[in-house]
Amino acid sequence: MNVLEELEWRGLIADSTDAAALAQRLNHGPITVYAGFDPTADSLHVGNLVPLFGLRRFQLQGHYAIALAGGATGMVGDPSGKTQERQLLTKEIVTHNLDCIKPQLARFLDFDPARNPARLVNNYDWTAPVSMLDFLRDIGKHFTVNQMVAKESVRGRMEDREVGISFAEFSYMLLQAFDFYVLARDYKCELQIGGSSGAASRPGLISAEKN
Repeated sequence: MNVLEELEWRGLIADSTDAAALAQRLNHGPITVYAGFDPTADSLHVGNLVPLFGLRRFQLQGHYAIALAGGATGMVGDPSGKTQERQLLTKEIVTHNLDCIKPQLARFLDFDPARNPARLVNNYDWTAPVSMLDFLRDIGKHFTVNQMVAKESVRGRMEDREVGISFAEFSYMLLQAFDFYVLARDYKCELQIGGSSGAASRPGLISAEKN
């Protein structure tokens, strides 16, 4: 079985932006795939297992796996699946959590093989040097507010007048898009996978083809 067939057989695929295009792309050789892990605690949790298993299956079949540590996004907080804003973490806490998570990732991914070693990268490295003005001009201009408020996690929070959503959390998806841009530019990454929060009884992968 190829990697998609195996993931499907294991019940690990919940959704895909374009399954046919992804299958066709995989027929042309190895692909670089990434999953992000925000260091909101000093340990990975059970929800991280699904994307980790996905990365591991891709690597075992000769593809290139990237574990993206959210040193930057972890300081903002993902609004997905949350009814209120996460507690903001300090840079020191995020750094500590990252140091604790790195050896845990190494239990699932092989960072040493000569043919297709996994990579561990930190989005703080490319996000911190960018000024607010440059980020708005170079990244923010490519998105419309209409697109952003259409996201279910954002729309639900906006409809809650008591809680609402902060500008920081609202901008989280822009930081994610910036990650994908940098990974595509610097590592030829074409695919993102992540856990499915909308299928509690059937955790799966959400895959997204690079535009």
